[in-house]
Amino acid sequence: MSDMSTTRISVRLDRTLRAKIRKQARAKGKKEAELIREALVKEFDAAPRAKTCYELGMELGLIGSSDGLPADLSTNPKYMEGFGE
Repeated sequence: MSDMSTTRISVRLDRTLRAKIRKQARAKGKKEAELIREALVKEFDAAPRAKTCYELGMELGLIGSSDGLPADLSTNPKYMEGFGE
């Protein structure tokens, strides 16, 4: 996977972790770098995506909580006429 689209980083590991990586790579027949890349991808793919403000508002019941108002109240400029006067 060594090409111009990748970058190199350095990470310090204790001996125990380094030995585990070496042993696992040998057992799977992979290079250590390949094993580490796969572990990083797996970790980041498993991480939950941060919720948007809209999603949080919906979850908390803050959006759409007023009955009887126009559906386009926040987007239609006609409702802003005279606002702040």
